[in-house]
Amino acid sequence: MICAIEKIPASTDLDESRDPLETTGQMETTDQIKNEQQHSQTGPQAVPAPVDTACVERIEATIERADQLLDKAQQQETTCAVSVVLPVYNERETLQQVVQRVLRLPIHKEVLIVDDGSTDGTSKIADQLAEIPEVQVIHHATNRGKGAALRTALGITRGDVVIIQDADLEYDPADIVMLTQPILANRCDVVYGSRYLAPVQRDGWLHRSGNRLLTALSNLFTGQQLTDMETCYKAIRRSVLLNLPLQQNRFGIEPELTAKLSWRGKKIYEMPISYKSRGYAEGKKIGLRDALETLWCIIRYGMINT
Repeated sequence: MICAIEKIPASTDLDESRDPLETTGQMETTDQIKNEQQHSQTGPQAVPAPVDTACVERIEATIERADQLLDKAQQQETTCAVSVVLPVYNERETLQQVVQRVLRLPIHKEVLIVDDGSTDGTSKIADQLAEIPEVQVIHHATNRGKGAALRTALGITRGDVVIIQDADLEYDPADIVMLTQPILANRCDVVYGSRYLAPVQRDGWLHRSGNRLLTALSNLFTGQQLTDMETCYKAIRRSVLLNLPLQQNRFGIEPELTAKLSWRGKKIYEMPISYKSRGYAEGKKIGLRDALETLWCIIRYGMINT
């Protein structure tokens, strides 16, 4: 019987003596090397992190709010609503009290004290008040008058509205808020505080009659319908006031202001204020000379537009 023997080719790779597991391990190692080489060539594949849009919006809103607060703070450092001008001459008994009352007002303001050559110690009190951030003090070497003090203060005012405050407490600083509000609301440019629109009038008959006579004469020239042209409380938009070429040094500033505002077409509104008159024994300074000067200024500035 002849048996057929299958001949195995000599070129076969099969090696019966090799362990199959060893062969498998070599294959795995080869695959790892290929993968590492491919990885080194292409670099790591970054997986993008999910974007939290709500968080981004919160950050942007916070930055915007911070910018708004910064702008507001910078604006408050450079501007204010009301500049309160205090011409002062020998008012040591009342200056500190009137300044404290102005500072308590619930408005953004600055206080400008013009010491008009005081000789009774007022200058020292004013310098002490200047340590308050909202207060500035300017000194005149000699007494030059209310009008001159106003012109000095106008050079450094920052407020949108300027109002004059006497330092003798005849006028109540609490009225400042009421008088300046219509101007700050852009309803008008000028507001006078009238002592004679109030239900109770606390000045003497002679003083009241003289004021009414001067006011009537002023109205005749200016066309206004005022009841108290001589009032201390004159609130005026600063941009308007800076365009008036003021000249008077003493109490003639009252009719000069009224006439020049009228020549420029400004309607003067009035509001009632409280008033507590003081006598000459208490330090009142206006006299017959000032009344005659006022009369002259009414005619002069009422007839000539300067």
